[in-house]
Amino acid sequence: MAIENLITDHLDLWTAAVRPKSSAGRGSNSKLDLTGIKKLRELILELAVRGKLVPQDPSDEPASVLLERITAEKTRLVKEGKIKKPKALPEIGEEEKPFELPDGWEWSMLAEIAEINPRNESDDTVDASFVPMSLISTAYNGQHEFEARKWGEIKKGFTHFSNGDIGIAKITPCFENSKAAVFRGLINGIGAGTTELHIARPYTDYVSAFFILLNIKSPIYLKKGEAGMTGTAGQKRLAKDFFSFYPLPIPPFAEQHRIVAKVDELMALCDQLELQSEAQLAAQQTLVEVLLATLTDSADADELAQNWARLSTHFDTLFTTEASIEALKQTILQLAVMGKLVPQDPSDEPASALLARIVAEKAQLVKEKKIKKEKQLPVISEDEKSFEIPHGWVWVKFGELSEFINGDRSKNYPNKNEYVAQGMPWINTGHIEPSGILTSSDMNFITKEKFDSLRSGKIIETDIVYCLRGATFGKTAFVTPYKEGAIASSLMIIRPYNISLREFIYIYLISPFGRAQIFRFDNGSAQPNLSANSVMMYAFPCPPISEQHRIVAKVDELMTLCDQLKSRLQTSQQTQLALAESLVAGVLA
Repeated sequence: MAIENLITDHLDLWTAAVRPKSSAGRGSNSKLDLTGIKKLRELILELAVRGKLVPQDPSDEPASVLLERITAEKTRLVKEGKIKKPKALPEIGEEEKPFELPDGWEWSMLAEIAEINPRNESDDTVDASFVPMSLISTAYNGQHEFEARKWGEIKKGFTHFSNGDIGIAKITPCFENSKAAVFRGLINGIGAGTTELHIARPYTDYVSAFFILLNIKSPIYLKKGEAGMTGTAGQKRLAKDFFSFYPLPIPPFAEQHRIVAKVDELMALCDQLELQSEAQLAAQQTLVEVLLATLTDSADADELAQNWARLSTHFDTLFTTEASIEALKQTILQLAVMGKLVPQDPSDEPASALLARIVAEKAQLVKEKKIKKEKQLPVISEDEKSFEIPHGWVWVKFGELSEFINGDRSKNYPNKNEYVAQGMPWINTGHIEPSGILTSSDMNFITKEKFDSLRSGKIIETDIVYCLRGATFGKTAFVTPYKEGAIASSLMIIRPYNISLREFIYIYLISPFGRAQIFRFDNGSAQPNLSANSVMMYAFPCPPISEQHRIVAKVDELMTLCDQLKSRLQTSQQTQLALAESLVAGVLA
């Protein structure tokens, strides 16, 4: 099968095989890694170095003649004193040859056709190029940039290279990421750079530097090189011997150039596929955002119902990325706190009656000295009301609904060396699961004696915990599955005065509106901090208690739908990836 046909006959497979990136920001198309196209690029390189990318031409001068010429050129250079006499090279054993070569090709090694890690000689005042690792790309064609320096500034303590040299990163993760280059366009033809490079300077141009580059960027080279790296984690390096003596397939001279040209052509096609895929993903995400905005912008329940019906008929085609499903979840939560998710019932007891009961309950708790009397909170201002709430709802300060309890910050605060295998849960931010509960597998524990010595921050089973600082501030969870325990100082306990409020409070805190409250009060530093005093000032749209229960049930129902969409998506992605890998394996077999 011609490689062009392999690409064009399976376009849907290459573009559909994607997987989520774990490190991208929410809502960005960069959350998807175009794995199918990445596999296609790897396949092109693998076919190139195996002699399967372009047809062989029997009239080409065989590679054995090229190697004889290189040997003759090395002898001349030694005789003229331009290079030292090379040491005898090891034989390449049959077991070392990773695949069978086409007719006219030969096995060689970089140490046979190039000088390894050469040095430059030049006047200190000459302008030259400096190339740190950050300026070497991972692109297949070995692109790089450079900075202008005087040779005298960079000749010591750095790796030397010149135009036409091949360089490869030898340290992890740069090697695995395929940082390698053919140096060109250097100022006065010379340069120096990062010490974490191996350099090969070809003795002649009988072997294309760009064909050598394809070899050292091929999946088989990177895989074998990674397996042979030595050193500690994070500081592993590729040995010079691997770079020097790894078996290198050498095609006839004319075929080398046909291969390099074909790789350029096919990689350009991959670039087009990537651009088209990214454009489609961007357009799809924009469409999702526009359609979801129609829900939150709906003027009334009838319009919302119409917009939802229009959206729901296209779920399977609209919500085809994890980012779009997450956007749907956020819209559901926003509709919930705006009072647009379920219809209002005029017979519901209004929220004002609920608040009156809470005021009475708080007064009783103060009278019983179970809580301290708090200062009266200010009335919600019009500026704080980001949307119009339905009839029967009330805008309140969050502090009117809950008690806020900080963790113990006294000298009794537990240290890590006080943790025990079993005991009382000691809860910190890292124990909050994405599902909104606490971990049951990686919890820290302290002794009962230590727990009893703490002055505050002790949970009961109906509490919610809320992160006050750090990169995860605003992270929220029920204390499930624990009935007792204590919190670290990075967390705060939210204890509703009326237990029936807790599920809606959780929905509020994880909704876009609830999350937006954080940024009204954080200190704006690199490590933001909230306090109980700021959280109690959050603007809270409070529904009637009966409607809260209907909202919670509807959110649960719709989140289950979202999880089903996500599960189907992940299954589909895994299938597409498996098909792409199977196709690649079949071609290379």
